[in-house]
This record gives sequence, structure tokens and C-alpha cells, in this order.
Amino acid sequence: MSADLRVSIGSLTLNNPVLVASGTFGYGEEFAPYFDLSVLGGVVTKTITLEPRAGNPPPRIAETAAGMLNSIGLANVGVEVFVREKLPALQRYSTAIIVNIAGRSADEFKAVLRRLEECDLRIDGYELNYSCPNVKEGGMAFSARPDVAYEVTVALRKETTRPLIAKLTPNVTRIGEIARAVAEAGADAVSAINTLVGMAVDHRTRTPKLATVVGGLSGPAIKPVALAKVWEIKNAVSIPIIGVGGIQNYEDVLEFMLVGASAVQVGTANFVTPDCAARIVRDLESYCDREGIDRLADLVGRLNVEC
Repeated sequence: MSADLRVSIGSLTLNNPVLVASGTFGYGEEFAPYFDLSVLGGVVTKTITLEPRAGNPPPRIAETAAGMLNSIGLANVGVEVFVREKLPALQRYSTAIIVNIAGRSADEFKAVLRRLEECDLRIDGYELNYSCPNVKEGGMAFSARPDVAYEVTVALRKETTRPLIAKLTPNVTRIGEIARAVAEAGADAVSAINTLVGMAVDHRTRTPKLATVVGGLSGPAIKPVALAKVWEIKNAVSIPIIGVGGIQNYEDVLEFMLVGASAVQVGTANFVTPDCAARIVRDLESYCDREGIDRLADLVGRLNVEC
């Protein structure tokens, strides 16, 4: 008998704890040629804003020794095209659809959410992008201060009964305080972490490798930071946590679950191995069979710190 891989994020039940992270998986359909998206716990779409955005000027990507720097700047098609062309294509898959949304202000966040609520297509939850470090307006400011994160979340909570997942920046002193604020404001879960502010330099040309000079660092380099931030959040709030940061294989998933994450998102690894998330799901099944684990969710928060 196969293990039960299902996990709960508030009222939302995922078939397994493996999601793909916003901004690393397009609108979902781009990865359909590589594997059946229905095997995933969920797809978190590319960030959607009220109007289309061209994003930051190139170069917007730079490879580092253990990860990647990006400064995409929330380039996206805007909510109208998303509802008309992108969201319908995802309906055929039996995986959770989490729409990542952002705005320059609380009012713009609300306008995007309202438009999505009006459509009659399946949406299983929203991830609130409070933490993108690559845009000049808003972005990280929404999760850099507890009072601001609280106010925006309260406003959005009034607009929907669907699960709200606040994505938090690690670029703060105490991420637990921000998590506590959004939990008190009505968020159903938090996802952590977004990218760390980083920089890469070409010593030959004496120029930065990104047009924006600094960008967001992701990949294996940030996994230890992400684990520590998930641990801090776990000790601050009781709502579910979705761990993000450098996850490449099933062992990484287990580590995040032991620290306190109920689910995870695979990000940068999608660029290296397009079917990485599907492979991780298979490996988790094999692990549970091998270890005699009946219910994967039982591992959440089971880190032994008495050593």
C-alpha cells in the first residue's frame, strides 16, 4: 500500500507537498511537454499584476557558484490576459492552482484579486507576493514591516474566502514578526523564503552582471538560510508554512518538513531539470515505502533538537 502523501494548507488539501515556485514555472503549460502536471501538489503561477509589465531591462539573469541571480521585475501578461489565455489551460490538470498576485499598492492588490474572483475558472488559492526584491515600487516593502503586512492582508482577507498564502522576504531582521502579523490578519499560510538580495560582478569589464546592479539570489546557496527562516516562523505562528529555497531533491523536502514546513516549492531547480518536481514526488513515494512511513504529513515539525 502506497503512503499517504497528502498535506493540508488551511482548508486546501494537496495531493502531495511538492509545488513549483512562482516565477520559475511560467504559467504552467510551458512545462507540460516534460511531464504530467497533475502529479504535482500544486502549481504556483507567475506573478500577476493588474496591468501587463515588461519587467526590468536585460541582462536579468546571472549564474553564481551555487545558485542564480535574477532581476526579472515581475514581467507578466496582466490579469486580463491571464484570465483569458493562461488560466483556462491549467484547468485540465488535477493539481492545485495557486495564483501569485502583486500590486504597487494595497488597492492594486485588491483590484487583481477582485478580477480573479469574478472569473468562473478554478483557483484553489492565492499567494500574495509581498516580497519581490526586484521592483522599485512596493515589493519587499509589503513584508518588511509587520504593520504594513497586517493592513494589506486584512484588506485582501475581506475580498475572498479562498486560501491566502503570504510570501515573505528573508531580507528582514525578524521574519517571525512578519509571519505573526499576517497570521493575525487572516492569512491561511505563509511561504518562505523569497530570494535574498545579491550581486554579481564581471571583473574584466568592471561592471555588474545585472542591469539593475543587484537582484534576487536563489538556488542551493540559500537553502540553509531558508531552513533557518522556516524554523523561526514555525516557532512564531501556528499556521502552515510552505518552504522555499534551494530544494533540488526529496532529501531537501524531508529537511524542510522536519523543520516545520507542511509543503515546499521547487524553484531554481526547474531551470536545470524541467521534470525535477515530478521526480521528487516519485522519490518521496519510494522513500515512504522504503522507510515504512504511512503518512508523510506526520514528519512535519518532528525535528529533534534535544542533542
